[in-house]
Amino acid sequence: MKIAVLGTGNLGLSIIKGILKSGENYQIIATRRNTQSIAFLEKDGIEVTSDNAYAITQSDIVIVALKPFNILEVLKEYKQYFTPDKILVSMATGISIQQIQESIENKAVTVMRAMPNTASDVGESLTCLVYNGQEKEKLESVKSLLSHVGSVIQINEDLMEAATVLGACGIAYVLRFMRAMVQGGIQIGFDAKTAVQIVNQTVKGAAELLIQNQNHPEDEIDKVTTPKGCTIVGLNEMEHQGFSSSLIKGINASFQKIEKKA
Repeated sequence: MKIAVLGTGNLGLSIIKGILKSGENYQIIATRRNTQSIAFLEKDGIEVTSDNAYAITQSDIVIVALKPFNILEVLKEYKQYFTPDKILVSMATGISIQQIQESIENKAVTVMRAMPNTASDVGESLTCLVYNGQEKEKLESVKSLLSHVGSVIQINEDLMEAATVLGACGIAYVLRFMRAMVQGGIQIGFDAKTAVQIVNQTVKGAAELLIQNQNHPEDEIDKVTTPKGCTIVGLNEMEHQGFSSSLIKGINASFQKIEKKA
Protein backbone atom coordinates (compact mmCIF):
# COMPACT_ATOMS: atom_id res chain seq x y z
CA MET A 1 0.00 0.00 0.00
CA LYS A 2 1.24 3.48 -0.87
CA ILE A 3 0.93 6.27 1.69
CA ALA A 4 1.41 10.01 1.21
CA VAL A 5 1.93 12.38 4.12
CA LEU A 6 1.22 15.96 3.05
CA GLY A 7 2.85 18.54 5.27
CA THR A 8 5.45 16.54 7.17
CA GLY A 9 5.85 18.56 10.36
CA ASN A 10 6.11 17.20 13.90
CA LEU A 11 2.90 15.18 13.72
CA GLY A 12 3.59 13.87 10.23
CA LEU A 13 7.09 12.85 11.28
CA SER A 14 5.72 11.03 14.33
CA ILE A 15 3.35 9.04 12.10
CA ILE A 16 6.12 8.13 9.66
CA LYS A 17 8.54 7.12 12.42
CA GLY A 18 5.88 4.96 14.04
CA ILE A 19 5.12 3.19 10.76
CA LEU A 20 8.83 2.60 10.14
CA LYS A 21 9.28 1.10 13.60
CA SER A 22 6.35 -1.25 13.00
CA GLY A 23 8.32 -2.95 10.23
CA GLU A 24 5.31 -2.97 7.89
CA ASN A 25 6.10 -2.72 4.20
CA TYR A 26 4.38 0.54 3.23
CA GLN A 27 5.67 2.77 0.46
CA ILE A 28 5.69 6.27 1.90
CA ILE A 29 5.97 9.65 0.21
CA ALA A 30 6.54 12.64 2.50
CA THR A 31 5.96 16.20 1.30
CA ARG A 32 7.12 19.50 2.67
CA ARG A 33 7.82 22.87 1.09
CA ASN A 34 11.36 22.83 2.49
CA THR A 35 12.45 19.27 1.71
CA GLN A 36 15.89 19.73 3.29
CA SER A 37 14.34 19.57 6.75
CA ILE A 38 13.03 16.03 6.11
CA ALA A 39 15.76 14.80 3.75
CA PHE A 40 17.04 12.49 6.51
CA LEU A 41 13.97 10.28 5.90
CA GLU A 42 15.42 9.16 2.58
CA LYS A 43 17.90 6.86 4.31
CA ASP A 44 14.89 4.84 5.55
CA GLY A 45 13.44 4.47 2.07
CA ILE A 46 10.98 7.35 2.32
CA GLU A 47 10.50 9.36 -0.86
CA VAL A 48 10.77 13.07 -0.09
CA THR A 49 9.26 15.72 -2.35
CA SER A 50 7.70 19.18 -2.40
CA ASP A 51 5.28 18.09 -5.14
CA ASN A 52 1.91 17.47 -3.48
CA ALA A 53 0.22 16.60 -6.77
CA TYR A 54 2.73 13.83 -7.43
CA ALA A 55 2.38 12.47 -3.88
CA ILE A 56 -1.41 12.34 -4.12
CA THR A 57 -1.52 10.63 -7.52
CA GLN A 58 1.01 8.01 -6.45
CA SER A 59 -0.76 7.04 -3.22
CA ASP A 60 -3.71 4.98 -1.99
CA ILE A 61 -4.06 6.74 1.36
CA VAL A 62 -3.31 10.47 1.65
CA ILE A 63 -2.65 11.63 5.21
CA VAL A 64 -3.10 15.40 5.33
CA ALA A 65 -1.09 16.71 8.27
CA LEU A 66 -1.41 20.39 7.37
CA LYS A 67 -2.30 23.17 9.80
CA PRO A 68 -6.00 24.05 10.15
CA PHE A 69 -5.47 27.60 8.83
CA ASN A 70 -4.31 26.45 5.38
CA ILE A 71 -5.62 22.91 4.86
CA LEU A 72 -8.79 23.88 2.98
CA GLU A 73 -6.90 26.23 0.68
CA VAL A 74 -4.31 23.54 -0.13
CA LEU A 75 -6.94 20.85 -0.69
CA LYS A 76 -8.81 23.17 -3.05
CA GLU A 77 -5.59 23.78 -4.99
CA TYR A 78 -5.06 20.04 -5.50
CA LYS A 79 -8.69 18.95 -5.73
CA GLN A 80 -8.33 17.51 -9.25
CA TYR A 81 -5.89 14.87 -7.97
CA PHE A 82 -8.29 13.46 -5.37
CA THR A 83 -9.97 10.74 -7.43
CA PRO A 84 -12.61 8.36 -6.00
CA ASP A 85 -10.02 5.60 -5.49
CA LYS A 86 -8.17 7.72 -2.90
CA ILE A 87 -8.67 7.74 0.86
CA LEU A 88 -8.11 11.18 2.38
CA VAL A 89 -7.31 11.19 6.10
CA SER A 90 -7.26 14.67 7.64
CA MET A 91 -5.43 15.38 10.90
CA ALA A 92 -6.42 19.05 11.09
CA THR A 93 -8.14 20.25 14.24
CA GLY A 94 -11.58 21.79 13.85
CA ILE A 95 -12.01 21.06 10.12
CA SER A 96 -15.06 18.88 9.41
CA ILE A 97 -15.46 16.14 6.83
CA GLN A 98 -18.09 18.29 5.11
CA GLN A 99 -15.65 21.22 4.80
CA ILE A 100 -13.04 18.91 3.30
CA GLN A 101 -15.49 17.45 0.81
CA GLU A 102 -16.56 20.93 -0.22
CA SER A 103 -12.93 21.93 -0.76
CA ILE A 104 -12.11 19.00 -3.05
CA GLU A 105 -15.58 19.23 -4.66
CA ASN A 106 -15.87 15.46 -4.86
CA LYS A 107 -18.08 13.55 -2.43
CA ALA A 108 -17.08 10.29 -4.08
CA VAL A 109 -13.69 10.51 -2.35
CA THR A 110 -13.53 8.69 0.98
CA VAL A 111 -12.73 11.23 3.71
CA MET A 112 -11.86 10.42 7.30
CA ARG A 113 -10.60 12.45 10.23
CA ALA A 114 -7.95 11.13 12.57
CA MET A 115 -6.37 12.65 15.65
CA PRO A 116 -3.27 10.81 16.84
CA ASN A 117 -0.70 12.30 19.19
CA THR A 118 3.07 12.60 19.11
CA ALA A 119 3.45 9.28 20.95
CA SER A 120 3.03 7.87 17.44
CA ASP A 121 6.79 8.31 17.31
CA VAL A 122 7.19 5.37 19.73
CA GLY A 123 4.10 3.38 18.71
CA GLU A 124 2.04 4.44 21.74
CA SER A 125 -0.43 6.93 20.28
CA LEU A 126 -4.13 6.93 20.99
CA THR A 127 -5.74 7.80 17.67
CA CYS A 128 -9.38 8.84 17.48
CA LEU A 129 -10.88 8.12 14.05
CA VAL A 130 -14.03 9.47 12.40
CA TYR A 131 -15.61 7.90 9.33
CA ASN A 132 -19.17 8.59 8.24
CA GLY A 133 -19.20 6.23 5.26
CA GLN A 134 -20.17 2.59 4.85
CA GLU A 135 -17.16 1.04 3.09
CA LYS A 136 -15.77 -1.25 5.78
CA GLU A 137 -12.79 -2.32 3.70
CA LYS A 138 -11.51 1.26 3.47
CA LEU A 139 -12.14 1.82 7.17
CA GLU A 140 -10.17 -1.29 8.05
CA SER A 141 -7.29 -0.20 5.79
CA VAL A 142 -6.95 3.07 7.67
CA LYS A 143 -7.41 1.42 11.07
CA SER A 144 -4.70 -1.09 10.19
CA LEU A 145 -2.34 1.68 9.13
CA LEU A 146 -2.91 3.76 12.26
CA SER A 147 -2.69 0.72 14.55
CA HIS A 148 1.03 0.60 13.75
CA VAL A 149 1.49 3.81 15.72
CA GLY A 150 -0.69 2.86 18.71
CA SER A 151 -4.31 2.18 19.66
CA VAL A 152 -7.22 3.31 17.49
CA ILE A 153 -10.78 4.05 18.58
CA GLN A 154 -13.64 5.16 16.32
CA ILE A 155 -15.75 8.07 17.59
CA ASN A 156 -18.54 10.34 16.35
CA GLU A 157 -17.42 13.51 14.60
CA ASP A 158 -19.08 15.79 17.15
CA LEU A 159 -16.58 14.49 19.73
CA MET A 160 -13.49 15.12 17.60
CA GLU A 161 -12.59 18.47 19.14
CA ALA A 162 -12.92 16.98 22.64
CA ALA A 163 -10.74 14.05 21.53
CA THR A 164 -8.11 16.49 20.29
CA VAL A 165 -7.93 18.18 23.68
CA LEU A 166 -7.89 15.01 25.78
CA GLY A 167 -5.70 12.85 23.55
CA ALA A 168 -3.43 15.20 21.59
CA CYS A 169 -3.14 18.26 23.83
CA GLY A 170 -3.23 15.79 26.71
CA ILE A 171 0.33 14.67 25.95
CA ALA A 172 1.53 18.18 26.84
CA TYR A 173 -0.58 18.24 30.01
CA VAL A 174 0.93 14.98 31.22
CA LEU A 175 4.46 16.08 30.35
CA ARG A 176 4.00 19.33 32.26
CA PHE A 177 2.81 17.32 35.28
CA MET A 178 5.88 15.09 34.93
CA ARG A 179 8.17 18.10 34.73
CA ALA A 180 6.70 19.38 38.00
CA MET A 181 7.29 15.99 39.63
CA VAL A 182 10.92 16.08 38.51
CA GLN A 183 11.33 19.56 39.95
CA GLY A 184 9.85 18.38 43.22
CA GLY A 185 12.16 15.37 43.22
CA ILE A 186 15.19 17.62 42.81
CA GLN A 187 14.03 19.81 45.68
CA ILE A 188 13.82 16.83 48.03
CA GLY A 189 17.29 15.56 47.16
CA PHE A 190 17.59 13.71 43.84
CA ASP A 191 19.80 14.79 40.99
CA ALA A 192 17.89 15.63 37.78
CA LYS A 193 18.82 12.44 35.93
CA THR A 194 17.67 10.17 38.74
CA ALA A 195 14.49 12.19 39.31
CA VAL A 196 13.59 11.87 35.63
CA GLN A 197 14.18 8.11 35.71
CA ILE A 198 11.96 7.67 38.75
CA VAL A 199 9.18 9.90 37.42
CA ASN A 200 9.17 8.33 33.94
CA GLN A 201 8.81 4.81 35.27
CA THR A 202 6.28 5.85 37.92
CA VAL A 203 3.99 7.47 35.34
CA LYS A 204 4.40 4.50 32.99
CA GLY A 205 3.55 2.13 35.84
CA ALA A 206 0.49 4.16 36.85
CA ALA A 207 -0.85 4.04 33.29
CA GLU A 208 -0.27 0.29 33.06
CA LEU A 209 -2.11 -0.26 36.35
CA LEU A 210 -5.21 1.39 34.90
CA ILE A 211 -4.91 -0.31 31.51
CA GLN A 212 -4.33 -3.82 32.81
CA ASN A 213 -6.59 -3.70 35.86
CA GLN A 214 -9.25 -1.65 34.04
CA ASN A 215 -9.86 0.34 37.18
CA HIS A 216 -10.89 3.92 37.82
CA PRO A 217 -7.88 6.03 38.93
CA GLU A 218 -9.44 6.57 42.36
CA ASP A 219 -9.46 2.79 42.98
CA GLU A 220 -5.69 2.66 42.53
CA ILE A 221 -5.22 5.83 44.60
CA ASP A 222 -7.06 4.19 47.50
CA LYS A 223 -4.47 1.39 47.51
CA VAL A 224 -1.68 3.89 48.16
CA THR A 225 -3.34 6.22 50.67
CA THR A 226 -3.01 4.73 54.15
CA PRO A 227 -4.62 6.51 57.14
CA LYS A 228 -2.48 9.41 58.39
CA GLY A 229 0.11 8.54 55.73
CA CYS A 230 2.36 10.80 53.69
CA THR A 231 0.50 10.12 50.42
CA ILE A 232 -2.86 11.49 51.54
CA VAL A 233 -1.19 14.52 53.10
CA GLY A 234 0.48 15.31 49.76
CA LEU A 235 -2.69 14.71 47.76
CA ASN A 236 -4.79 16.90 50.04
CA GLU A 237 -2.23 19.73 49.84
CA MET A 238 -2.30 19.53 46.02
CA GLU A 239 -6.10 19.73 46.05
CA HIS A 240 -6.03 22.68 48.47
CA GLN A 241 -3.82 24.43 45.91
CA GLY A 242 -6.27 23.68 43.11
CA PHE A 243 -4.50 20.80 41.35
CA SER A 244 -7.54 19.01 39.89
CA SER A 245 -9.55 22.17 39.26
CA SER A 246 -6.61 23.78 37.44
CA LEU A 247 -6.23 20.77 35.18
CA ILE A 248 -9.96 20.66 34.42
CA LYS A 249 -9.97 24.40 33.70
CA GLY A 250 -7.00 23.97 31.38
CA ILE A 251 -8.72 21.18 29.45
CA ASN A 252 -11.86 23.27 29.13
CA ALA A 253 -9.87 26.35 28.02
CA SER A 254 -8.24 24.35 25.22
CA PHE A 255 -11.63 23.02 24.18
CA GLN A 256 -13.15 26.50 24.10
CA LYS A 257 -10.25 27.67 21.90
CA ILE A 258 -11.02 24.95 19.34
CA GLU A 259 -14.77 25.59 19.57
CA LYS A 260 -14.27 29.25 18.63
CA LYS A 261 -12.32 28.23 15.51
CA ALA A 262 -14.80 25.55 14.45
